[in-house]
Amino acid sequence: MEPSIQETELKKSCVNCGAELKYKPGTTAISCEYCGHQESIQVNENGFEELELYPYLRDMGAQKHSEEISMLHCKNCGANQHVEENYKSLHCVYCSMPLILEDAYKEEWILPGAVLPFQIEKEKSFLIFKKWVDRLWWAPNKLKKASLDPQFTKGLYLPYWTFDAQLAARYTGQRGEYYYETRRVRDANGKMVSKRVRKTRWYPASGRVSGFVDDTLIKASQQRSGRIPGKIARWNLKKLQPFSSSFLAGFVTEKYTIPLKEGHLHSKEVARDIAKRWCRRDIGGDTQRVTSMDMELSDETFKHILLPVYISAYRYNGKEYHFFINGENGQISGSRPYSFWKIFLAVVFALILIGILIYFGQG
Repeated sequence: MEPSIQETELKKSCVNCGAELKYKPGTTAISCEYCGHQESIQVNENGFEELELYPYLRDMGAQKHSEEISMLHCKNCGANQHVEENYKSLHCVYCSMPLILEDAYKEEWILPGAVLPFQIEKEKSFLIFKKWVDRLWWAPNKLKKASLDPQFTKGLYLPYWTFDAQLAARYTGQRGEYYYETRRVRDANGKMVSKRVRKTRWYPASGRVSGFVDDTLIKASQQRSGRIPGKIARWNLKKLQPFSSSFLAGFVTEKYTIPLKEGHLHSKEVARDIAKRWCRRDIGGDTQRVTSMDMELSDETFKHILLPVYISAYRYNGKEYHFFINGENGQISGSRPYSFWKIFLAVVFALILIGILIYFGQG
């Protein structure tokens, strides 16, 4: 068999100057950062393709819509990264350790069905990061330096699975309705007072609920011990675009490490929680109990999608620190170190100032 051309390995050059074209955030174009030439990204006009789940969970179906991709493995933190750019040198987006380009290897992956392209430029994310750092008290000078150096901020596409399904569930339970009684009780001072007490009457309930569960979002990589903060891990999936490798140009892409099968099991747990909420809503009343539930999922489909974040990573006193910016909406979150010497000197200065005030106060 002749080797197929791998779509994610293709890189386009500028027709004017030959430089590599990169994706321009917030647009549907790739552009040359040297001469300004732009080209439109051609996306599938038919939209996303939802893939049938169970053929992929069987060995024979797993190779459909899949391809080889060039990967770089970080020996320090274990992250697997694909780079859609001809870097001469590269550092890991998670731990900032150098990656050896000669160690690149080929690996199979399920081709993404959709991508949410970066909506904000790297320069804007850098300004968001710098503004956030400037507001931090007692931040070490190394952090201030990091906020002044754009090379510490990298754009990264994170892999996720999304699952769709028709959900149906039968349940039994109880509907609770509140009522109130007035009782005579002693208060904290020992006096008898009237107190209104809420009680619940329970009635048997049973029924059936059904509906469509759309785009259950499940992370598809360990993401360095799952540390992508929940505060920034919210994207508007209505902005998803049919996948084109051009959206990856100039950014790093993390390959999924959580298999489709494991992601599917997690999605079923999420679907069960959704079914329980639907059952409680169907039971009605003031409060509800679901004592048993039989859930079925049908017409299950999935997508492999890529979602954007900017990451700034650096080390301080032997410890890694990370700052994350949502590449779609600009939300920022991160851990931060404190400068011992800045705090120490501030305390010493405060003690000296207090001593001076006491001295003159006594005088």
